[in-house]
Amino acid sequence: MAVKITGTDKGTPAERANLKGATLLSIDGNEIHDMLDYEFFSQGSELELSVMRGGALEYLQISKEEYQPLGCCFQSYLIDKKHSCCNKCIFCFIDQLPKGLRDTLYFKDDDERLSFLFGNYVTLTNLSAREVERIKAMHISPINISVHTVDPELRVKMMKNKNAGAVLRYIDEFAEAGIEMNCQLVLCRDVNDGDALRRSIEKLASLYPHVKSIAAVPAGLTRYREGLYPITAYDKESAAQVLDILEEYGEKFREQYGVRIVYPGDEWFLLAQRPIPKAEYYDEYLQLENGVGMWRLFHDEFMNALGTRHRVLWPRRMDVVTGELAYPLIKMLTETLCSIYPRVHVRVHMIKNEFFGGNVTVAGLITGTDILKQVKGKLCSHTLLIPEVMLREEKDKFLDDVTLSDLERKLHVKTRILPQDGGEVVQMLLH
Repeated sequence: MAVKITGTDKGTPAERANLKGATLLSIDGNEIHDMLDYEFFSQGSELELSVMRGGALEYLQISKEEYQPLGCCFQSYLIDKKHSCCNKCIFCFIDQLPKGLRDTLYFKDDDERLSFLFGNYVTLTNLSAREVERIKAMHISPINISVHTVDPELRVKMMKNKNAGAVLRYIDEFAEAGIEMNCQLVLCRDVNDGDALRRSIEKLASLYPHVKSIAAVPAGLTRYREGLYPITAYDKESAAQVLDILEEYGEKFREQYGVRIVYPGDEWFLLAQRPIPKAEYYDEYLQLENGVGMWRLFHDEFMNALGTRHRVLWPRRMDVVTGELAYPLIKMLTETLCSIYPRVHVRVHMIKNEFFGGNVTVAGLITGTDILKQVKGKLCSHTLLIPEVMLREEKDKFLDDVTLSDLERKLHVKTRILPQDGGEVVQMLLH
C-alpha cells in the first residue's frame, strides 16, 4: 500500500532525509498500511525505506536511535480511514438518534486500531485475516471487545451479522497468543441476560488472565426506536436479578483469583436501589470508561479533597447541572461541601433527558436544549457549571450543537467547565 508523507517533524530522521512529499511503500520490506504498521516497523536503529519520489523508486538507509520517532507526518492520524461497523445491533445507540444532528455522530466505528490506541470497543466482525495475524504477531494489547454473548446463534441475532458468531473464535486465538482483553456485555432484558449471561461470564472468565475484565452494562434506549427490535428497559426487580448474577460470579472469582473479573456498571446498583460498593470492589478500575466504578471514584476523590482544609475568601454562589443518574451523588457531595463552608452556596439542577428520552440518564448525553428549557428562571447565581462530559472534545458544543455561548447569552450567566476529577471539582467550587 502506498502512503503519502505530507510532512516531517523538525529535527527528525525523516526531515534529514527530505521525505516530505514522498510516498512510503515499505520499511524493511514490510508494507505500510496504517499507523500501527508504521510505528511498529520504524522502531529499529537501522531502517531501509522504499519510497516513490519524483516518479522514481528509491531505497533509503536510515540510521537513528532505537525507538526514536522516524518523524513522518500523514494526512490522518491513522493514515488509513477509520473502519466502520458492519453490524446492525438490536441495541445500537446510533440507530436510536434523532435526525438532524451533525454527521459525525452517525458514524459507527469498529476499528481494532482505535481499541489499542484509544480504548474503543470492537466487535471483531470486520477484522481481516491479515489484521488478526498482525494483532498476534505485533502483540497488540490490550484489546477491548464488545462480546455481548458467547452464544454464536444469539450473537448473530443480536448483531444482525451472519459472521458475528464465527468470529468469537478470535477471542480464544488472542488468548493463546497472550493478548490481554477487556470485554463488555451490553445486556438487553430477556435477550442475553439470565442463563445466557451466566454462560458468557463462565466462558470469558475461563480465559483469565488473558481476559482481564468483563463489564456488564444495560442497553441505552432512547425514544427513537420506531421500527427497531422491541427491547424493554430494566426496572428495579429485573436489574436486581442481573446484579445478583454479576455479584455471585464476582465473589466466586475474587475467592479463586483474588480479583472480581466481572464488574457491574454503576447503573445496576442505582436501578436496583442498592449501595454503590467501596473502592476495593473495583480493583484497578479497569472498566472506568464503561461507567464501572465512576460513581465511587468521583465520590472518593471529592471527599478526600474536602478533607483538606481550604480557605474561602469571598462568599460564592453557583449553579450546577447534571443528569438523573449522577444527581443524587452530586447533590449529596455539594451539600456536604456547603455544610463545611457556609459561605459557599451551590444549587444542583437535575436535567431530565427529554431530547433522547427513554432510559437515557447519564450526564454525558445531556443536551444544551434540555439545559436551557429546564433551568431557565431557576438559577440562583450568575455562574453555571457544566460537566465536561456533556461537551464534545473541543469543549465548546453539546450533542445538539448548542454552544456554551448560547447558554451564556440566553441564561445571562457565565459558564465554567467542571472537570471529571472529583478533587479538581472541589478546588473549582471553593476557589
